[in-house]
Amino acid sequence: MDKNMERRSVTLRELRINDITEGENSEPQIIGYASVFDSWSEELGGCFPFREKVLPGAFAESIVHDDIRALFNHDPNYVLGRNKSGTLELAEDQKGLLVKITPPDTGWAKDLLVSIKRGDITQMSFGFIVLEDIWQESEGVDIRELLKVKLFDVSPVTFPAYSQTEVGVRSMEEVYKTKPAKQESRKSDQNEVAFLQQRKRKFELLKGE
Repeated sequence: MDKNMERRSVTLRELRINDITEGENSEPQIIGYASVFDSWSEELGGCFPFREKVLPGAFAESIVHDDIRALFNHDPNYVLGRNKSGTLELAEDQKGLLVKITPPDTGWAKDLLVSIKRGDITQMSFGFIVLEDIWQESEGVDIRELLKVKLFDVSPVTFPAYSQTEVGVRSMEEVYKTKPAKQESRKSDQNEVAFLQQRKRKFELLKGE
Protein backbone atom coordinates (compact mmCIF):
# COMPACT_ATOMS: atom_id res chain seq x y z
CA MET A 1 0.00 0.00 0.00
CA ASP A 2 1.30 3.47 -0.89
CA LYS A 3 2.54 5.18 2.29
CA ASN A 4 0.57 8.27 1.28
CA MET A 5 -2.71 6.34 1.11
CA GLU A 6 -5.39 7.45 3.55
CA ARG A 7 -8.72 5.86 4.34
CA ARG A 8 -11.88 7.36 5.73
CA SER A 9 -15.05 5.71 6.89
CA VAL A 10 -18.61 6.94 6.81
CA THR A 11 -21.86 5.47 8.08
CA LEU A 12 -24.12 5.23 5.05
CA ARG A 13 -27.59 5.95 6.31
CA GLU A 14 -28.84 5.68 2.74
CA LEU A 15 -26.92 2.51 1.84
CA ARG A 16 -29.46 0.37 0.04
CA ILE A 17 -30.00 -2.34 -2.54
CA ASN A 18 -31.96 -1.51 -5.69
CA ASP A 19 -33.08 -4.07 -8.24
CA ILE A 20 -32.57 -2.84 -11.80
CA THR A 21 -34.86 -4.71 -14.20
CA GLU A 22 -34.15 -5.02 -17.92
CA GLY A 23 -36.47 -7.33 -19.77
CA GLU A 24 -36.58 -10.59 -17.85
CA ASN A 25 -33.31 -9.93 -16.07
CA SER A 26 -32.95 -8.22 -12.71
CA GLU A 27 -29.62 -6.94 -11.40
CA PRO A 28 -29.13 -5.64 -7.84
CA GLN A 29 -27.22 -2.43 -7.24
CA ILE A 30 -25.54 -1.22 -4.07
CA ILE A 31 -26.21 2.52 -3.76
CA GLY A 32 -25.02 5.05 -1.22
CA TYR A 33 -22.78 8.04 -0.49
CA ALA A 34 -19.11 7.32 0.15
CA SER A 35 -18.45 10.92 1.23
CA VAL A 36 -20.63 13.82 2.32
CA PHE A 37 -19.39 17.31 1.45
CA ASP A 38 -18.85 20.09 4.00
CA SER A 39 -19.34 17.71 6.91
CA TRP A 40 -16.70 17.75 9.66
CA SER A 41 -15.14 14.43 10.52
CA GLU A 42 -14.63 13.06 14.00
CA GLU A 43 -11.21 13.68 15.51
CA LEU A 44 -8.49 12.04 13.39
CA GLY A 45 -4.76 11.58 13.66
CA GLY A 46 -4.21 9.93 17.05
CA CYS A 47 -1.48 11.87 18.90
CA PHE A 48 -1.62 14.58 16.22
CA PRO A 49 -5.37 15.29 16.36
CA PHE A 50 -7.19 17.19 13.65
CA ARG A 51 -10.58 17.36 11.97
CA GLU A 52 -11.28 17.58 8.29
CA LYS A 53 -13.99 17.96 5.69
CA VAL A 54 -14.21 17.24 1.98
CA LEU A 55 -15.12 20.16 -0.26
CA PRO A 56 -17.29 19.87 -3.39
CA GLY A 57 -15.20 19.06 -6.44
CA ALA A 58 -12.55 17.11 -4.53
CA PHE A 59 -13.31 13.90 -6.47
CA ALA A 60 -14.33 15.48 -9.78
CA GLU A 61 -11.17 14.82 -11.78
CA SER A 62 -10.35 11.48 -10.23
CA ILE A 63 -13.69 9.82 -10.94
CA VAL A 64 -13.36 10.77 -14.62
CA HIS A 65 -9.71 9.87 -15.24
CA ASP A 66 -8.65 7.26 -12.66
CA ASP A 67 -9.16 3.50 -12.57
CA ILE A 68 -11.20 2.96 -9.40
CA ARG A 69 -12.46 -0.25 -7.83
CA ALA A 70 -15.25 -1.14 -5.47
CA LEU A 71 -14.01 -3.77 -3.01
CA PHE A 72 -15.42 -5.58 0.00
CA ASN A 73 -13.43 -4.85 3.17
CA HIS A 74 -10.63 -3.32 1.03
CA ASP A 75 -9.73 -6.85 -0.07
CA PRO A 76 -8.54 -6.98 -3.72
CA ASN A 77 -9.69 -10.60 -3.83
CA TYR A 78 -13.29 -9.41 -3.53
CA VAL A 79 -13.92 -6.97 -6.38
CA LEU A 80 -17.48 -5.68 -6.45
CA GLY A 81 -17.08 -3.35 -9.41
CA ARG A 82 -14.79 -1.14 -11.44
CA ASN A 83 -15.53 2.19 -13.09
CA LYS A 84 -13.58 1.32 -16.24
CA SER A 85 -15.82 -1.72 -16.82
CA GLY A 86 -19.06 0.12 -16.07
CA THR A 87 -19.87 -1.92 -12.95
CA LEU A 88 -19.01 1.01 -10.67
CA GLU A 89 -20.60 4.42 -11.18
CA LEU A 90 -19.25 7.43 -9.32
CA ALA A 91 -20.72 10.92 -9.44
CA GLU A 92 -20.57 14.11 -7.42
CA ASP A 93 -23.85 15.81 -6.63
CA GLN A 94 -24.79 18.55 -4.17
CA LYS A 95 -24.64 16.14 -1.25
CA GLY A 96 -21.42 14.24 -1.88
CA LEU A 97 -19.88 11.32 -3.73
CA LEU A 98 -22.64 9.01 -4.94
CA VAL A 99 -21.69 5.37 -5.49
CA LYS A 100 -23.58 2.80 -7.54
CA ILE A 101 -22.14 -0.72 -7.64
CA THR A 102 -23.37 -3.60 -9.79
CA PRO A 103 -21.88 -6.59 -7.92
CA PRO A 104 -20.92 -9.89 -9.57
CA ASP A 105 -23.23 -12.90 -9.53
CA THR A 106 -21.12 -14.79 -6.99
CA GLY A 107 -21.87 -16.44 -3.67
CA TRP A 108 -19.87 -14.03 -1.55
CA ALA A 109 -21.42 -10.99 -3.27
CA LYS A 110 -24.93 -12.38 -2.67
CA ASP A 111 -24.05 -12.85 0.99
CA LEU A 112 -22.93 -9.21 1.15
CA LEU A 113 -26.24 -8.04 -0.36
CA VAL A 114 -28.12 -9.96 2.32
CA SER A 115 -25.99 -8.37 5.06
CA ILE A 116 -26.64 -4.87 3.69
CA LYS A 117 -30.38 -5.50 3.43
CA ARG A 118 -30.43 -6.73 7.04
CA GLY A 119 -28.58 -3.62 8.20
CA ASP A 120 -25.56 -5.63 9.40
CA ILE A 121 -23.26 -3.63 7.11
CA THR A 122 -23.91 0.12 7.02
CA GLN A 123 -20.49 1.67 6.57
CA MET A 124 -18.16 2.37 3.71
CA SER A 125 -14.47 3.26 3.62
CA PHE A 126 -12.68 4.91 0.72
CA GLY A 127 -8.97 5.01 -0.05
CA PHE A 128 -7.32 8.12 -1.48
CA ILE A 129 -4.20 10.25 -1.78
CA VAL A 130 -4.42 13.99 -1.12
CA LEU A 131 -3.38 16.18 -4.04
CA GLU A 132 -4.49 19.58 -2.72
CA ASP A 133 -5.58 20.62 0.76
CA ILE A 134 -5.62 23.57 3.13
CA TRP A 135 -4.51 23.40 6.77
CA GLN A 136 -5.64 25.99 9.31
CA GLU A 137 -6.30 26.32 13.02
CA SER A 138 -9.64 27.16 14.56
CA GLU A 139 -10.15 27.60 18.30
CA GLY A 140 -6.96 25.69 19.00
CA VAL A 141 -7.91 22.76 16.78
CA ASP A 142 -6.07 21.83 13.58
CA ILE A 143 -8.47 21.60 10.65
CA ARG A 144 -7.94 20.34 7.14
CA GLU A 145 -10.02 20.94 4.03
CA LEU A 146 -9.60 18.48 1.17
CA LEU A 147 -9.70 20.30 -2.18
CA LYS A 148 -8.54 17.56 -4.57
CA VAL A 149 -7.86 13.86 -4.07
CA LYS A 150 -6.92 10.82 -6.12
CA LEU A 151 -9.46 8.10 -5.36
CA PHE A 152 -8.38 4.45 -5.40
CA ASP A 153 -11.29 2.44 -4.05
CA VAL A 154 -14.63 2.55 -2.29
CA SER A 155 -15.41 -0.35 0.00
CA PRO A 156 -18.37 -1.49 2.10
CA VAL A 157 -16.76 -2.66 5.33
CA THR A 158 -17.66 -4.88 8.26
CA PHE A 159 -15.56 -2.72 10.57
CA PRO A 160 -14.47 0.81 9.60
CA ALA A 161 -10.77 1.52 9.20
CA TYR A 162 -10.40 3.78 12.21
CA SER A 163 -7.97 6.65 11.78
CA GLN A 164 -6.03 5.63 14.89
CA THR A 165 -4.99 2.29 13.38
CA GLU A 166 -2.18 1.54 10.96
CA VAL A 167 -4.64 0.73 8.18
CA GLY A 168 -6.46 4.02 8.69
CA VAL A 169 -5.00 7.44 8.08
CA ARG A 170 -1.23 7.40 7.58
CA SER A 171 0.87 8.64 10.47
CA MET A 172 0.81 12.36 11.13
CA GLU A 173 4.59 12.27 10.85
CA GLU A 174 4.12 11.79 7.11
CA VAL A 175 1.51 14.54 6.96
CA TYR A 176 3.72 17.12 8.65
CA LYS A 177 6.73 16.08 6.59
CA THR A 178 4.98 16.67 3.28
CA LYS A 179 2.70 19.62 3.90
CA PRO A 180 5.29 22.40 4.37
CA ALA A 181 7.05 21.47 1.13
CA LYS A 182 3.79 21.59 -0.80
CA GLN A 183 2.32 24.64 0.80
CA GLU A 184 5.32 26.97 1.05
CA SER A 185 5.17 27.45 -2.71
CA ARG A 186 1.80 29.14 -2.26
CA LYS A 187 3.30 32.52 -1.35
CA SER A 188 -0.09 34.21 -1.51
CA ASP A 189 -1.07 32.62 1.80
CA GLN A 190 1.58 33.58 4.34
CA ASN A 191 -0.66 32.74 7.28
CA GLU A 192 -0.97 29.17 6.10
CA VAL A 193 2.81 28.85 5.74
CA ALA A 194 3.31 30.17 9.27
CA PHE A 195 0.75 27.71 10.57
CA LEU A 196 2.47 24.77 8.90
CA GLN A 197 5.87 25.80 10.22
CA GLN A 198 4.38 25.96 13.70
CA ARG A 199 2.92 22.45 13.27
CA LYS A 200 6.29 21.17 12.10
CA ARG A 201 8.03 22.56 15.20
CA LYS A 202 5.34 20.99 17.35
CA PHE A 203 5.96 17.62 15.75
CA GLU A 204 9.74 17.90 16.17
CA LEU A 205 9.32 18.72 19.87
CA LEU A 206 7.00 15.76 20.42
CA LYS A 207 9.32 13.46 18.51
CA GLY A 208 12.25 14.48 20.72
CA GLU A 209 10.44 13.59 23.96
